Amino acid sequence: MKPRILPIMQLGQPVLRAKALPIRQWDHPALQQLLDDMLATVQKLQGVGIAAPQVGVPCRVLWVVFKKRPVAMINPRLVAHSEEMTEDLEGCLSVPGIRGLVPRYKRVSAEYTTREGKRIRRKLEGFIARIFQHELDHLDGIVFIDRVQDTRTLMTDAEYARQATSRV
Repeated sequence: MKPRILPIMQLGQPVLRAKALPIRQWDHPALQQLLDDMLATVQKLQGVGIAAPQVGVPCRVLWVVFKKRPVAMINPRLVAHSEEMTEDLEGCLSVPGIRGLVPRYKRVSAEYTTREGKRIRRKLEGFIARIFQHELDHLDGIVFIDRVQDTRTLMTDAEYARQATSRV
């Protein structure tokens, strides 16, 4: 079946605050279709990651984009992390129009199953580690604004764009 663009759940919809359920059968046709649909959706929206709850499906599946190459992660988990943390502005497809400063681990080790059923352990650092942690949070009912330590760092996308252009 041709991939579909799925609607994005918005903050306030209960699926975004629920803990997602683990996948038991990685090769199920419905899961493979969901993966295709999620990929088409995140690419259409020019995102860097997406989690199944964001498209209304409460299961432990997400996509992250590694150097312009999307990677599907089934039943992902964070298995280790650095002590060092870093703060950066984050936004979210499910919380449109808002960005905020979020602390995240600088380096993490992730473990997940690929869509082909292979178990992978991967070290992530910097921006990709941030994306992974952001999307993993969605699987536990957490959105980035829950991690903002100072609400005075919240800003609109328009202000973010204005500040980014004024720095160039």
